[in-house]
Amino acid sequence: MPRRALGSLRWLARHALGAVVVLWLVATAIFLGIRAIPGDPAEAIMGGPGSQASEEALAAARAQHGLDRPLGVQYLIFLGNIARLDFGSSYALRTPVTEVMGDVLPATLRLAVIALVLAWGLALGFALVSLRAGAIGRHVSTLLEVVAAAVPHFWLGSVLILIFSSALGWLPSVDNGTTAGLILPAATLALPLAGFLAQVMRDSLTTAMGSEFALAARARGASRSSVFWRHGLRHASLPAVNLSGWAFSSLLSGAVVVEAVFARPGLGRALLSAVLSRDIPMVTGIAIFSALIYIVVMALAEAAERALDPERSHA
Repeated sequence: MPRRALGSLRWLARHALGAVVVLWLVATAIFLGIRAIPGDPAEAIMGGPGSQASEEALAAARAQHGLDRPLGVQYLIFLGNIARLDFGSSYALRTPVTEVMGDVLPATLRLAVIALVLAWGLALGFALVSLRAGAIGRHVSTLLEVVAAAVPHFWLGSVLILIFSSALGWLPSVDNGTTAGLILPAATLALPLAGFLAQVMRDSLTTAMGSEFALAARARGASRSSVFWRHGLRHASLPAVNLSGWAFSSLLSGAVVVEAVFARPGLGRALLSAVLSRDIPMVTGIAIFSALIYIVVMALAEAAERALDPERSHA
């Protein structure tokens, strides 16, 4: 078998095994965390403490959901259900969790993908300006990158609403199902990430343009622009591509805040409502599914990195 194909098979096997271990650890942490929360889960099933359910009704709810069984048995049933991607029904919505996630997931994924593309574009712009500008320009660009990376989502979202919705009236402050309604949430997610990616990309780009292969290409007569687009950008993008896997996952977690600020339906807002109402099946389903997305995206980012740097395929 060719060396490259053998390396790819080892890479796939390593990722598949790692995915199983990570999902098992996440599921175990969720199970233990839920059981450690004070209060009776049967009350959440019956609609919360305000429902004033009778003891007979609470006992029936515990028996129906297996909460009266030994903890070890509950754990094994919990893992078995997750292996079948069966998260049960939402306590609050009385609807299968997979059905609820199927309804809200596209909105969150669309927001995260647009924010990631916007962040990449802004980061590349920051890096190019910093590389071509003089000393003052580089300091200003670096300062903007640091400020952007440090801004919290809830603060940035509120400021963008005040400026572009309340003061200027250009964009809606809440999601109205239009493209315009997506701009402010996407910008709120993208700007902090762009500041972080720009710092990584600028450092890598500076190193790549000063490396031996870049100097050799210039010595052979290649222009600075040609070296930049054909060699420098490819090598400089490797760390940023690697970080994009983590970045996409951070966008999903940031969506919890952004979807709440902009009253936007999505996975993050569903998770927030589920936590507040102690909707255990919904919290479990979203947490496991988010971990699965993280694993898949990280694998895709590493595959893209191997494609940009073929030498890694032999590892």
